[in-house]
Amino acid sequence: MEDKSDKHERIKLSEKDLKIENKDLIGSGAFGEVFLATIISTKEKVAVKKVFQDKRYKNRELAIMKELKHPNIIFLKSFFYTKSKQSKEEEYLNVVMDYVPTPLSKLISNNKNNNTKFSDIILKLLSFQMLKGIGYLHSLGICHRDIKPQNILINTTDYSLKICDFGCAKHLVEGESNISYICSRFFRPPELVLGCTDYSTQVDVWSIGCVIAELCLNSPIFPGKSAKEQLYQIMKILGSPTKEELISMNGNCQNIEIPKIESIPWATIFKDKNDDPLYIDLVSKLLVYDPGSRLSPYKALCHPYFDDLRKSNLKLPNGRFLPSHIFKFQKCEINYDRQSIEFLLSLI
Repeated sequence: MEDKSDKHERIKLSEKDLKIENKDLIGSGAFGEVFLATIISTKEKVAVKKVFQDKRYKNRELAIMKELKHPNIIFLKSFFYTKSKQSKEEEYLNVVMDYVPTPLSKLISNNKNNNTKFSDIILKLLSFQMLKGIGYLHSLGICHRDIKPQNILINTTDYSLKICDFGCAKHLVEGESNISYICSRFFRPPELVLGCTDYSTQVDVWSIGCVIAELCLNSPIFPGKSAKEQLYQIMKILGSPTKEELISMNGNCQNIEIPKIESIPWATIFKDKNDDPLYIDLVSKLLVYDPGSRLSPYKALCHPYFDDLRKSNLKLPNGRFLPSHIFKFQKCEINYDRQSIEFLLSLI
């Protein structure tokens, strides 16, 4: 069914409308800092990402976030600019977003430390929403290019999920060259490791496959310590790519020397972690060398692994119903892959 229920609206805010405490730092990095803040008039908690704004350039992350409105994507509530306290010439962009307290990386770390795991229904629900979120991005021609557990936020009440951090995101244009040294290493697809610059949005599918695998393994499936070793970690499991697969990843690499390595059965990788053959089949169809052979996001949603999510009156282990939006799709999603979405909805 078409989703017309999202009532999120952008509002106009300035620095004086927010109460921001420096001690409430949520995260920081090369991009800037993220703070927890409160909208004074409504008492609503929000996240504020503060980044230096070079006046010579347009902020691509902001431009992309203005386009986005989806239950599985962090919502841009507002934005404003502030001057640096050190120099009036320096300006900062402040991006105000929904506050979702728990990154997926924290839940995975908790499972690892406590020797626990996600229940089957939560594992399916999280995987489904990740795929749906990137499907929406791809329907707009946007590639995230940095999918990883730290950039996936979870509401642990109903396990609704939002993809965040669009600092590496880009509209991909056919025939236009793109940087290959992007995407966090453990989640970087092999075509990027091999230096491909004319890749597709399917790079996100590889990264999602890595995250879905990590949900069960509690650690990265391909933990390379360098770009070169990253390819070796991938080959340790998938085996050496064929000449045809090399060409599909980067046509300039068809004559490179690749060591001969035998693949490891997926069931062996997930032994004692998840013996569900449908889960293993899904992962094996996402983590494929040839980008064109990987399941697209909406085709992945049709995989029988997710059949349980379609059961009526299904509840989470805490007794709550699943988020109401998971089987609602926007017009751009339907137009992007009508066949898959219509098939998916026919199963409900």
